[in-house]
Amino acid sequence: MSTIQRIALVLTIIGAINWGLIGFFQFDLVAAIFGGQDSALSRIIYGLVGIAGLLNLGLLFKPNEQTAREPEARPTR
Repeated sequence: MSTIQRIALVLTIIGAINWGLIGFFQFDLVAAIFGGQDSALSRIIYGLVGIAGLLNLGLLFKPNEQTAREPEARPTR
């Protein structure tokens, strides 16, 4: 996994935690830290999380390295 993919994964996890807080407690952590939903910094964070989610779509379709390397087991007769 490349460094950019790791950063994207961390940002996606941050976004998921934020959405969980919004859903369960109606508390937007990003807005609370960075000055409200309309502040420029909050909007940048929201944008980065969105881009990170799009980058992580590639992980969804990436083959598992372990299954890609192992040949299929065939029964012996």
